[in-house]
Amino acid sequence: MSPSPSAFAHLDPRVLHADDHLVVVDKPSGLLSVPGRGEDKQDCAWARVAAGWPDALIVHRLDQSTSGLIVFARGEAMQRALSEAFAARLVDKRYEAVVHGLVARDAFEIDLPLIVDWPNRPRQMVDAERGKPSLTRVRVLQRDLAAGTTRVELEPVTGRSHQLRVHLLAAGHPILGDALYAPPEILARAPRLLLHARDLRLPAVLDAPPL
Repeated sequence: MSPSPSAFAHLDPRVLHADDHLVVVDKPSGLLSVPGRGEDKQDCAWARVAAGWPDALIVHRLDQSTSGLIVFARGEAMQRALSEAFAARLVDKRYEAVVHGLVARDAFEIDLPLIVDWPNRPRQMVDAERGKPSLTRVRVLQRDLAAGTTRVELEPVTGRSHQLRVHLLAAGHPILGDALYAPPEILARAPRLLLHARDLRLPAVLDAPPL
C-alpha cells in the first residue's frame, strides 16, 4: 500500500527566488497550494509563504499531489499582471513525469477535450462532445527498459484541471503513484505522484524583468 501524499506535507516549500515583485517556491507533494474547505485544510503553500511575505497573493496552483514550482505575486497589481499573463498563455511551463510503459514515439501531442466527471469529482475525463479543448505536448527523456517506465517532459499548452494526468492515462501511460487515475498496481509503484513542475518562465510584467 502506498503512503498518502500528505505524508510528505511536513516539508516546507523551498524558496527559490524572492524579490520586490514575486516569490517562487518548490512545493512538496502532499501540500495544498491554497486553502481548502475545513479547518484541517488551511495549511498550504500560500499560507506558509504569506508568513514570510504578507503581501504574497495567489496566481496559479498545482494539484496537492504534484510537486514543483509555484509563483506568488507580491501585491494586487502584480497579481493582476501575472494572472493575465497566465490567461494569455505567455507563461512557459514544463513538467516531468515517470509513466507506466515504454512510450513508443519520441515526441507527440495529445489533443483530447476534457470535462469534470461530476459523479466522481474531482476526477476529470475525456469528452469529445462537451469537453473543453485541451492540448499537451510530450517529449521522451528516458526509457527504462528494466523497469518498464518512461520519463517524459510535458508542456501543457492549455491548463485544464488534471490535464497531464488524464491525457497520459488516455494515451495508455498513467503516471506512477497517481491515486486518482492509475490502476492499483501502477499506483503502488511509487510512494507519491511522480509529476513535477520543473520549469516556469515568466514574461516581463509591470516593472519586473522576465524570469
